[in-house]
Amino acid sequence: MPDRRQPDSPTDDNPFAAPPEGRPDQPWQPRGGGGRNGDGPKDSDGQRGPARWDPTDPIQRRARYALLAGMWGFFFAIFQIPSVGLLLGALAIYWGISALRGKPAPATAEGAPAAPAAPSGLDALGPAARPQRTAAVSGLVTASLAILLAFGSYALQLSYKDFYVCRDDALTKSAELQCNTLLPDNLVGDVLKVRQ
Repeated sequence: MPDRRQPDSPTDDNPFAAPPEGRPDQPWQPRGGGGRNGDGPKDSDGQRGPARWDPTDPIQRRARYALLAGMWGFFFAIFQIPSVGLLLGALAIYWGISALRGKPAPATAEGAPAAPAAPSGLDALGPAARPQRTAAVSGLVTASLAILLAFGSYALQLSYKDFYVCRDDALTKSAELQCNTLLPDNLVGDVLKVRQ
């Protein structure tokens, strides 16, 4: 229609602008470039951008679980609760390794020919794998530290069992102070020593 006004380019990009004359009002719809059909935003070269966190993807979920369990296991190990630190550290190592090596669920029906070998684990996510790989590796590192601290705490308790038994059985402060004689004269003894 030649008599219809063409919208200016600034109003074409404005989502709050009134519709052009003669066009009926339409319900709101998301913009076309915002990732319809499930793809993420595209870069200037047309590549798919980083995907969002998908809680239904077991690989991404395990990577996040590894990070959280490793971090909390490290905190529990530092704050002298080694049993919880050891448990969370072991879970974080399991989840971190399974996230790095995991394979997405196969989408083939029975009797169908096998598809060519697709990338597995975090490589199947493409460019979106970087934050998940970072989370999984960070979870493995913190889990390793948590397990080392927990084992160190258990090793101290086994090495200086007499001291710990004496300290736990002491009924008075003076009896507790006498337990210091069971410790060696080194840095470990200075750290474990009962203070007045």
